[in-house]
Parts: sequence; structure tokens; C-alpha cells
Amino acid sequence: MDTSSASEHSAKHHADEAHVSTVKNAQVDTAAQLVAGSAVRLTPEEALRLRRKIDLHIMPLMCTMYLIQFLDKTTLGEAAVLGIIPGAHLTETQFNWLGTIFYLSYLVFQYPQNLALQRFPVGRWVTINIFLWAVILLCHAACSSFGGLFTVRFLLGVCEGAVTPGFMIVTSMFYTREEQTRRVGYWFLMNGVAVIFLGFISFGVLHTHTGAFLPWQWLMVITGTITLVVSVLFWFFFPDSPTTAWFLTPEERILAIERIRENQTGVENKHFKWDQFWETIKDPRTWLFALFAGTSNVVNSLTNQRQLIVAQFGFNDIQTTLLGCVDGVVEIVSIFVGVTLASQKHVGRAFSGVLMYVPAILGAILVSALPYSDTVGLLFSYWLSIFAIAPFSIFLGWIGAITSGHTRRITTNAIVLCGYAIGNAVSQFMWKAEYQPRNHIPWAVITACNFAAGVMLILIRFWLASENKKRDAEGYDDTYDSVYIAEEQADGSTLEKKVDKAFLDLTDKQNREFRYIL
Repeated sequence: MDTSSASEHSAKHHADEAHVSTVKNAQVDTAAQLVAGSAVRLTPEEALRLRRKIDLHIMPLMCTMYLIQFLDKTTLGEAAVLGIIPGAHLTETQFNWLGTIFYLSYLVFQYPQNLALQRFPVGRWVTINIFLWAVILLCHAACSSFGGLFTVRFLLGVCEGAVTPGFMIVTSMFYTREEQTRRVGYWFLMNGVAVIFLGFISFGVLHTHTGAFLPWQWLMVITGTITLVVSVLFWFFFPDSPTTAWFLTPEERILAIERIRENQTGVENKHFKWDQFWETIKDPRTWLFALFAGTSNVVNSLTNQRQLIVAQFGFNDIQTTLLGCVDGVVEIVSIFVGVTLASQKHVGRAFSGVLMYVPAILGAILVSALPYSDTVGLLFSYWLSIFAIAPFSIFLGWIGAITSGHTRRITTNAIVLCGYAIGNAVSQFMWKAEYQPRNHIPWAVITACNFAAGVMLILIRFWLASENKKRDAEGYDDTYDSVYIAEEQADGSTLEKKVDKAFLDLTDKQNREFRYIL
């Protein structure tokens, strides 16, 4: 590593330069305060060593937490075959409402959660929400009516609203844009691991006989206790950003920031910028992203319905519970294949997502079209339909890589995840008793939404590629090449340090040197 202070100047040394400006610390990225005025050269060997160290300290925590998150979220679907409907005296409509209210509260509190993630240390805020979420999950076991379960499901959605956007922010802080797709995929595929894990827990509690305390209540106690333990680990070990990460030395923090310089997205800025907010709101792409998130997550209604669907194929409770483990395997395989393809330059994010939709659409059609006596065919077709989960995990990694400016990023994340919540919430109600057992209407809706989501991925790719070509034709933009932050010295003088364009907290629209990855 080679460090120099050649970029440090007093105001008179750069008074004649074009586009010169001096900004306050609050206007620039937090990383600028570490790297301003220094020239750091990172060798490929050092970059690889640093990435491995970051992987070792961050990925196990993120993967464990996402496993727990999906484990807790899908306890409702698993509880359907563990006696929650008769045990809590629920109707079919009330059971669907328990799935919907979770996503409605997730929707309502998504933007406040994202604002909090910008204002407060990310790791700490996520941890607090995980702890509260664990307590709320434990409270599920004490509920014996629709009203009680409705309340705790509402509160669970509020707390979970901090996890996915928090993880998206942390992933973009520590990893290059090329690395982000796989890293998001790795923690997102833990959803599949959670399904397998939950299947074995459910199989165990099915054989538990404790009088009035029902199997579904044991499920809530077990998963809530695990979440409580994980929240303690997060408090001590999950970092807020590379500028303060406990496992990095002061020198490594600078190197970690240098490693992501190519992203042109910086690390974070704790000050809300209204100009970035309005820019995001007015950008048509933002709403296309949200529309994709909502449409692509209609299939996620299977989370609460899958046990009931498989049971309707003719399997008993124990068989349904164990077959649910295969759902997890399919999800792991599809997401892993999807993010691996997305990381290949000749394939990319959009085309990888479309490829995953092909078997998913085929599966959804076959579930509805095959004779109902063909139990094996229906089961395998259902498993094919699960491939539709992979494109959204690819998309989450893509969003972080094509959005710059911290306020713009958290606003985009919030709008996209609101779309995610709406898609999940409204899709719960298409699984009506009158459509059972074939469920032709829900499967037709899933097929149409998968097709529409695939078309939107292609449209997004075309839009971003066109913007890249437009910027390539513009030539170099030196507007932000001479920006300095002022530091007051002990003797009262002011020393100004040059800030790289990558750490000025510019949006991807403001920074014309920003290129969208495809």
C-alpha cells in the first residue's frame, strides 16, 4: 500500500482550477473523511485477502440471520399443518389475513425503517429489531384467538422491515458491484435452508404431546428462542460500516473503502438529502423497479399456502411436512444457479432472471393442467414453480449496484420493498376455499405475473444499456473533479483535502461517470 498526502491543498493552491468547490463533511460520504487527501493503491492480492476476511466475519452472520428471518416468517404456513387453525379457532379467511397483515405492516413501516437505517448505525438498528422480533415471536405461543395472532403478526412485520434493507445497505458497503449479486444470493438462498430446517422442527413437534400446549405453539417457542440468541450475537459482532468495522484494522478500513471505489456509490451518508429523495420519486425507473418487485412476489404467497397445497395432493401431515424439505432444496438450487449465471458477463442479471422464469412458468401451468390423479406429476410441477423465487434475489443484488447516493439508495430500497410487500399481501387472498383443490385461478395469476416480471427484467436491462450508451457518447465529465473538504488544524489554519468523486455521495444521475451493470 502506498499512501501520500499529495492531494492536500490550501484554498490558494487550487483557486484557479475549474469547477473547484469546498464542501462540508455532512455533504460527502462518511468514507471521505478517512480517504480524503490520500492516494491508496490496493494490489489484487491485498484485495482478495481483504474480501476473504470480510466474508469470514459478515457472511456467516447475514446467512444465519436470513435463515432465522425466513424461518420465523414461514412459521405461519408450517403451523397450518400443526393445528393453528382449529387451535386458535380460525376460519380460512382469518388465516389468510394473518399472512396479509404481516406484509401490510411491513409496507407501512418500510420507509420509516429505511430512514432509521440512514440515521442510526445500521448494525445496531438491525439488532434492536431482531431482538424485538424474537420477543414478539415468543408471544405467538400465548395467543389463542384471531385478535391476538393478528396483533403479533402486525408487530412482526414492523420489525422485519429493517432486515432486508439493512442487509442490502451493508452488502453494498463492503462488496464491489460484481460481488454483490452473489453475496445477496448467498444470504437470500438461506430461505431454502430455513424451509428444510423448519421441516425437521415441525416433524419433531408433530410427535410432541403436551396436553393443552399444541405443536404449533412449540414451534413458535423454539424459533423465537433461536432468534433471541442470534440477536445477542448480532449486537456484539455485526458491523455498521467498513469505516468502523471492529474486525478491520485502521489501515484495512481505508483499504476496504478503496476496494469499493470502483462502485462509484460510496459507503453511506447520515444526512437526509431532499434533492436525492425527489430525484428518486420522479424517476420512472424507480416505479418500474417497484412494479417488478410486486409482480414477481405474487408467487411468494406459496410461503403460507405450500403446506395446504401439498396436503391437498393427497399426502398426510407427516408426509407433507417432510416433503416440504424438498421445497427448500429446490429454492437453494434455483437461487444458487440464478446468481451464478447473473455473475457471468455474457448472461447478466436480467437474462439470468428470465432463464429462471422458464421452468417456473412451465411448473405453474402443469400444476393447473395435469390430471388431479397424477400426484407425482403435480408435486414435481409444484417444485418447478419454486424457481420463480430466484429472480427477485438476483434483483435485490442488482438494485444495490445500480443505485448511488445514500438518500436515493434508501428511498429506492424502501419503494422496492413496498412493492414486495404489496405483492405478498394482496396475493394471499387469491387462495380462496372455493378454488380448492385445483386452485386454477391462483396458478393462472402466478403464471401471468411470472411472465410479466420476465418482460420487465428485459425492459430494465434495455433501459440501463441505453443510458450507458448515452453517457459513453457524452465524453468525460469533470464537474466534480475538484471538490475539497476543509479540516481545521491545531494552529487555527484550514487544510483542504481533495475528495474523490466516488465519495461525494452523488446519485447515479448526477455522476455521469457512473455506469449501470447489466
